[in-house]
Amino acid sequence: MAIFGKKGFIWKQEVAFAKKLLVWQYEKSGTALPDEAAITAHAEKIVDDAHMIAKKSGNNVLEILKNQVKEIKK
Repeated sequence: MAIFGKKGFIWKQEVAFAKKLLVWQYEKSGTALPDEAAITAHAEKIVDDAHMIAKKSGNNVLEILKNQVKEIKK
């Protein structure tokens, strides 16, 4: 099993973290949760975007994930 890369262990953990943040954000705002597939797709896009931002800026991916989820406008 690959540790790094698009479908590696660390990427999957980052997606799981992003999903938890998204669910928390939906619950906090009182918005109905979308289905699991939609949350997963959104989390994957957030993680991909965070990696692109980190590559350009040299920042920490987890901090970028947190900021991206906070900035989501419902």
